[in-house]
Amino acid sequence: MGLYAIKVPDVGEGVAEAELVEWHVGVGDLVKKDDVIAAVMTDKATVEIPSSVSGEVVWLGGEVGDTLAVGAELIRLEVAGEGNVRAGAEKNAPDKARSDTARRAPANNAVAAAATARNSDHDEGPRPQALHTGGAHDSEHVAPRPFNGKPTAAPSVRRRAREAGIDLASMKGTGPHGRITHEDIDAHLAGGRARNGGRGRSTAVKEVKVIGLRRRIAERMALANARIPHITIVEEIDMTSLEGLREELNAASGSARPKLTVLPFLIMAIVAAVREQPQFNAHFDDEAGIIRQFGAVHVGIATQTESGLMVPVIRHAEANAIWDNASELARLAGAARTATAERSELTGSTITITSLGPLGGIMSTPIINHPEVAIVGVNKMSVRPWWDGQQFVPRKMMNLSCSFDHRVIDGYDAAVFVQKLKTLLEKPAMLFVGGWPNA
Repeated sequence: MGLYAIKVPDVGEGVAEAELVEWHVGVGDLVKKDDVIAAVMTDKATVEIPSSVSGEVVWLGGEVGDTLAVGAELIRLEVAGEGNVRAGAEKNAPDKARSDTARRAPANNAVAAAATARNSDHDEGPRPQALHTGGAHDSEHVAPRPFNGKPTAAPSVRRRAREAGIDLASMKGTGPHGRITHEDIDAHLAGGRARNGGRGRSTAVKEVKVIGLRRRIAERMALANARIPHITIVEEIDMTSLEGLREELNAASGSARPKLTVLPFLIMAIVAAVREQPQFNAHFDDEAGIIRQFGAVHVGIATQTESGLMVPVIRHAEANAIWDNASELARLAGAARTATAERSELTGSTITITSLGPLGGIMSTPIINHPEVAIVGVNKMSVRPWWDGQQFVPRKMMNLSCSFDHRVIDGYDAAVFVQKLKTLLEKPAMLFVGGWPNA
């Protein structure tokens, strides 16, 4: 038997460190080759790390929320064969490769020392065989060995516990190695209902560690709010004509093309508006004192996912037909929600759209996606009475809430930009003239 160390892989793009956002295993678990053992995040892309060998987990290199350097030891497994950790290696050696920003996570010294003593003198042994399932590795004969006293549970069980407001630390698991199962959650909930008759006071206090994507969102929002003096303009848009055109185009195309929503039209309107006012399609490097105006219009689309807000990017919207924008919008939103978006698809926007659809309220005050200088917020659409000069008529109305960096965008210019969007959305035929690639 020997020890085998799996290190934080190089995820590319010049990334030197990654945040540990989820453990899929705990100390004492048996892992098969290619099983996912952990997930790390860089920028807004989450990467799952599979095990390259089969073995029993004896050491975890950090806690959720820690930042680990690329090349740092992530996990150690006891394997059949010689392993790849030198016998007598310093048991805390993995900590030396950890990022300076990471908090230290102690190893299970007794287990690690015992396993290390059985290891050979070779640096790199043969590729380990799969572990035998009998004997000392049988789950029925191995006592639970929790990691730092934390409960062990599958991600789906943890998610269910969070949604139900259950503190897993207060539960005793009945699964292998003390793992908490869905059946344990069912029993806990059933017991609570029996004791409380379905009702009762709650004195629970739930502490939620801010990690992963939520921490990145918090940092970016704090940065944008601290550095950018926002000015927000709210304008009412008559969407009746555009909605009629959208329905006709969808009916005519059938299933041959992606369904058009409001956003592909808004993207076209933004492209036309920044063509006349390029200062809105820009980044402001406030440390260097430089405004970078871009010819390419890379539109970020704020997208809500299970983990939090992501901003996938539709690139070169200035060269796209409306159907191209609709197709790319659907693809990127799906990739973001399923955590399959690549890092390059989540960076590089030059102007952003944020929309909550029918939940969007009548107005909002969007926060600019730093270092951009403008963001366009879409509010919900509703039928409202509109005075046409002679009588009230029902019209489909929607508000746009647009925020601007007031350091580089004057109020007058912001108003001109918003009125341009209003004109194009209220007279959508104008979006399809003037050399647009609309086929």
